[in-house]
Amino acid sequence: MINAVGNPQSILLLGGTSEIGLAICAEYLKKGPARILLAALPGDPLREDAVAQMKAAGAAEVQVIDFDALETDSHPAVIDAAWAGGDVDVAIVAFGIDGDGEIFWQDQRKAVMMAEINYTAAVSVGVLLGEKMRAQGYGRILAMSSVAGERVRRFNFVYGSTKAGLDGFYLGLGEALAKFGPRVTVIRPGMVRTRLSAHAKENGLTVNKEDVAVLAVSASDKGKEIVWAPGTFRWVMMILRHVPRPIFRRLPI
Repeated sequence: MINAVGNPQSILLLGGTSEIGLAICAEYLKKGPARILLAALPGDPLREDAVAQMKAAGAAEVQVIDFDALETDSHPAVIDAAWAGGDVDVAIVAFGIDGDGEIFWQDQRKAVMMAEINYTAAVSVGVLLGEKMRAQGYGRILAMSSVAGERVRRFNFVYGSTKAGLDGFYLGLGEALAKFGPRVTVIRPGMVRTRLSAHAKENGLTVNKEDVAVLAVSASDKGKEIVWAPGTFRWVMMILRHVPRPIFRRLPI
């Protein structure tokens, strides 16, 4: 249960070794201790580091749950396991893959895998989280989208299309859940300094994962549906959404 001053007591991170997801958990832990549930891929070598990071950040308890995004039939059991110890106050959906866009659009197997992880699996857990939080009458879902999904660009259009789908689903989920109490916040970062983006060239709007975490937690606390990271991207994307395609495809972005 979220306590009297609005701090969560139980936080689920789907994508338990996600750098941004862990940063968001750590940001919440600055407010006070909480039980952290890390749903992570079995055999992920970063699981132990994630547990240690959460304990060092002040977690009251850390539990690891096996979670494979591609095994959607197993997702109900994963979510049930997360709720086995009591209600979950905050759920963070922060798993996904990225990579060289030129490879993914020319490799059917890899393109399908990206779609299944970034979009299909996100929908799968989103429906299940919605069911649980609707039943308990409260809760917050933070979904990691991307500015890449606001207007899909040629150089990474497979990835961008998956984020466009995720973004639309979670915005709709937020509207569907609103009258029952739970809130959904969609987070749209640009480039963030993480392992996932190590292959890409930085730009003037590149931020650290801690910056995203601060904005995400603040936005969720305020009940906002969408937050950009950095905030400047809101205005950048407002302009880019209306640029004609012949011009848009020539822009150096």
